[in-house]
Amino acid sequence: MYNPKSMKAEEFISHEEIMETLDYAEKNKHNVELIDSIIAKAKERKGLSHRDAAVLLDCDIPEKNEEIYALAKQIKQDFYGNRIVMFAPLYLSNYCVNGCLYCPYHAKNKHICRKKLTQEEIKAEVIALQDMGHKRLAIEAGEDPVNNPLEYILESIKTIYSIKHKNGAIRRVNVNIAATTVEDYRKLKEAGIGTYILFQETYHKESYERLHPTGPKHNYAYHTEAMDRAMEGGIDDVGIGALFGLELYRYEFAGLLMHAEHLEAVHGVGPHTISVPRVRRADDIDPDEFDNGISDDTFAKIVACLRIAVPYTGMIVSTRESQASRERVLGLGISQISGGSRTSVGGYVEEEEEEENSAQFELSDRRTLDQVVNWLMRLGYIPSFCTACYREGRTGDRFMSLCKAGQIQNCCHPNALMTLKEYLEDYASEDTKRIGNELIERELKNIPKDKVRQIAMEYIENIKNGQRDFRF
Repeated sequence: MYNPKSMKAEEFISHEEIMETLDYAEKNKHNVELIDSIIAKAKERKGLSHRDAAVLLDCDIPEKNEEIYALAKQIKQDFYGNRIVMFAPLYLSNYCVNGCLYCPYHAKNKHICRKKLTQEEIKAEVIALQDMGHKRLAIEAGEDPVNNPLEYILESIKTIYSIKHKNGAIRRVNVNIAATTVEDYRKLKEAGIGTYILFQETYHKESYERLHPTGPKHNYAYHTEAMDRAMEGGIDDVGIGALFGLELYRYEFAGLLMHAEHLEAVHGVGPHTISVPRVRRADDIDPDEFDNGISDDTFAKIVACLRIAVPYTGMIVSTRESQASRERVLGLGISQISGGSRTSVGGYVEEEEEEENSAQFELSDRRTLDQVVNWLMRLGYIPSFCTACYREGRTGDRFMSLCKAGQIQNCCHPNALMTLKEYLEDYASEDTKRIGNELIERELKNIPKDKVRQIAMEYIENIKNGQRDFRF
């Protein structure tokens, strides 16, 4: 039985409910009266149920799809403005005991070079990332209780936060590691993590168990219920996602929204972020083996419909996607992207050939961070290196309250401009610096409150004169 308030995975992600939802969406994808009513409901900016959102996803009426895309773009602008938060992944270890069929880290892969960073190597990686200009990292590690115990993750987080190189500092460490216990989540919270991220991969239980034949990740319920344990352990911000291409995309779309509804129903706040990765080629992995791949058009529609359904939730797209693909979805709801990424252990310090030997997947966007920042600004976006909300305690429901109240322009917008100014002063190429300073001058005028605008201008002048780390 479907019950969003249940703590059992198979009840809040009900297979029967998803199948009924997909049937309902298929039957109503040409129901103009219903579609119009759902779009009208979405315009209230309070989100949509998984069933209503599924109807919009299935809709193939061109003029209605144009309305959906326009609404997604407007909602993103209303709640997140033209800011795009920047981050980079940091791979600590690719030792893994699981047998995931779509991941090169799977235990039986003898081709990949197995590596685990020492604390000194982590320091070198972090300095390399700081020298690019990054302030926010997402640490990644395979599941291996011997090689990657929680103690190693905690020590690594402490190391990352301790490194101050020139004007560089990592101000927020997000963590993407395997499902664990409430006690372990409490330890991660105490270590000062930002968001705890865990992709479901697929919400289809039968497919999930087939794709994870061996290892602790095989346990569907334990994995799917991880976010509840994380929140019980005191972690306010959690990030969910599905790996599109493993199962039918409509199924994953419904599952993602049901998971978000469950977190809202039980904990009073939905996911902080939703990620939308697609299966990519990697060592020992051929994406063509998975026959549920999606086109760029479908991918864009998924992003737009998610933005409409969960208007307050951050949305992430990584360097798995090409420049063209990322450019398309930026205007449809994406609020965070990675830049200058490496998906291997030690990839920011090592030569490219060595780096690829331990990569989790092939990158489609291999541009440097400066090139990505330059590109974003030319498109009219503000690349943001802000971590203020996390450091000011505006997490979980407190961040959502800020977002719902429409106060992003008076808080996140000036914070984005100040952190961009830091980047321009410390790391940017001359061309990027020129474009960025012109952007900041224009965007300061868009801060609604006079007092906030005046303070932001003073802080930016102080940054120009050598001071750092101002925030609202």
